[in-house]
Amino acid sequence: MSEQPLNPTTAPAPEATAEAATVTGSATGSTAADATGPAGPAADEAAALRAASFERARRLRQEPRFPGGPAADPAGSHHERRIRSFQPRRSRVTTGQQDALERLWPKWGMDIDGNRVLDPADLFDGLPVVLEIGFGMGEATAQMAADNPGTGILAVDVHTPGQGNLLGLADRAGSTNVRVANGDAVILLREMLPPASLDGLRVYFPDPWPKARHHKRRLIQPEFLDLVAPVLKPGAVIHCATDWEPYAEQMLEVLTAHPRFENTAADGGYAPRPAFRPLTRFEGQGLDKGHVVHDLLFARV
Repeated sequence: MSEQPLNPTTAPAPEATAEAATVTGSATGSTAADATGPAGPAADEAAALRAASFERARRLRQEPRFPGGPAADPAGSHHERRIRSFQPRRSRVTTGQQDALERLWPKWGMDIDGNRVLDPADLFDGLPVVLEIGFGMGEATAQMAADNPGTGILAVDVHTPGQGNLLGLADRAGSTNVRVANGDAVILLREMLPPASLDGLRVYFPDPWPKARHHKRRLIQPEFLDLVAPVLKPGAVIHCATDWEPYAEQMLEVLTAHPRFENTAADGGYAPRPAFRPLTRFEGQGLDKGHVVHDLLFARV
């Protein structure tokens, strides 16, 4: 893991890396080919500085990256002093992803702004609804939606390319049971979902935050489960998966200790991977490195 209109002709900002995904933006600025300035390295550097400044200003204004698309920071969460389970990462949006966002976001996308209460059943015309937190590039989510059209998937992430990719995959598959939510899942759970409105929760391969000083940033904590339990229907299952052994152990300990959840595994341990959870590319890479993947399925009691 498992943190929002510009001119559509603007060029992407330079990439930067970080430990998790969030929304990034395009940047505008003059180029070395401008008739009003000199060409060459100096002009390129000046253009990059202008582009970076423009991007910072856009994020402060919380403007969407694309007209009608996901907001840069829908809940103004940079003002909320809270330890987060995600950090920014800049990433380029492909032409196909941008096209999907511009066409499909008004229909299937929403910003987590904390200003309204959603009825998940209304979003999916009465289908049971599962919340998925952190879907990466969306391949597994799109496959699960196509395999089970009778379940609505409310998929939350903060990574613009992944949002566009999932929308495009669902559209090409003819799946209408996916909605993409942009922003902080904690705000969604805390302020925007009514009690007993979800039929399940999926958290697949959240950021393990492997350094000891960062363990407090892990998503699966007692406080997070306190937010999750009221919005799940009795019997609804929270399904977690990770290939990071210490995090799996923490998940098992935290979920087992919570009074509102009960392990569905008869031996009180990890569960076999359910057939409905696809083997993802990321998971395959972990298996190739010798990682062991653990699934945990706990029912809300």
